[in-house]
Amino acid sequence: MTQRVDLATVLDRLAIDDLISGYAAAVDDGDWAAFRALFTEDARIDYRGAGGIAAPAAEAAAWVARAMTLFPVRQHLIVNRRLRLQDLGGYPGDSAEVRADYLNPMGRASGDTHVSGGRYAFGAVRTDAGWRLSSLVIEEKWRQGPGPRAEGGQGGGTDSGLGAEPREAAGGG
Repeated sequence: MTQRVDLATVLDRLAIDDLISGYAAAVDDGDWAAFRALFTEDARIDYRGAGGIAAPAAEAAAWVARAMTLFPVRQHLIVNRRLRLQDLGGYPGDSAEVRADYLNPMGRASGDTHVSGGRYAFGAVRTDAGWRLSSLVIEEKWRQGPGPRAEGGQGGGTDSGLGAEPREAAGGG
């Protein structure tokens, strides 16, 4: 690879990393316009691994916005990011995959705390507007907090209440 290709690869990796951080900040801040702007028009989000829905990004954004109203305090920590850029014979392509672990403590107005952890699988594509998310799948591995286990949820512990309609609580987001 040339220095120019190496620099382009580093810049792509930084832009994609910023996209993933933007996802966490948008959910935690309740900035749903910023959340929707992270995704391509045809993106799909799958929250079923945490008891939620699978839907086009716009529909999933509306759902997670409703679910998060149950938690005025949220802080996603997205760590151990493993990014794989499309390789076009030594040159970076226009798509990428990111697998990253998350820890998501959230607080209710009552003072109760809900914490979940698991893994995200993000798909990203280069667009005219820069890198955008083309897909998101959540795989919740564990959770702690009040409430019964949601149908279709994964992991151990008690459920956050993620379901097609927000119930008592919400999970990985």
